[in-house]
Parts: sequence; structure tokens; C-alpha cells
Amino acid sequence: MAKMKLPELASVIRSKNSGPYELTLDVIFKDKATYEAACRAQVINKTTIAKLYGIGEEDVISITLFAPANAIKATIVRPYPSGALGETDVYGAQQHAPLLNLEVEIKVE
Repeated sequence: MAKMKLPELASVIRSKNSGPYELTLDVIFKDKATYEAACRAQVINKTTIAKLYGIGEEDVISITLFAPANAIKATIVRPYPSGALGETDVYGAQQHAPLLNLEVEIKVE
């Protein structure tokens, strides 16, 4: 098993609005084997997302495994509603950065 950063395993890491009060984080893995290994290792889970984003686990709404796209999606409560005073990313498109430094231990078979 080797420790790798998430961008080494994924072809896409992005964030986007999931409505005015939620953000969705998408990690699309390079291939089926890597996706399946990430699922087995529970690379993306409520505890990890909460720590990365400095939120409580209760603010991690869901973790969704989406095999047809080799993707794992995490949905979290936005710190500010989209467009609210103090909010800095109306589209939620710049919120994936904490995932870029996530180190994971994974064995791809």
C-alpha cells in the first residue's frame, strides 16, 4: 500500500452548488479499479470531509458512491447561502481545494 494524494488517483476533483444552501464535492477516479479501491478504503467519508472543511459531521449531508461514473460525491452545508453577504463563491466552484492535499493510503488491484 502506498500513500498518495487524491489528485494522483482522480481525473476530476471539483465543487459546485447543490442549491443555495449546499455544496457538492465530486471526485471522479481515473478508472474502475482505482474507484473500487477508494470505496473499499472509504477514502471519502463524513469524518474526513468534516475535518477538511472545518465543519461538524452533522453538516456533511451525504456521501454518495456513483459507480457508473467512478465517482464519489460528498454534499455539505454551505457556510453561507449562495449570494449572501460575506459569501465569496456564488457558484461554489472553488471549494474543492481542501481535497487536493488529501493523502490516502490505497491499494489498487
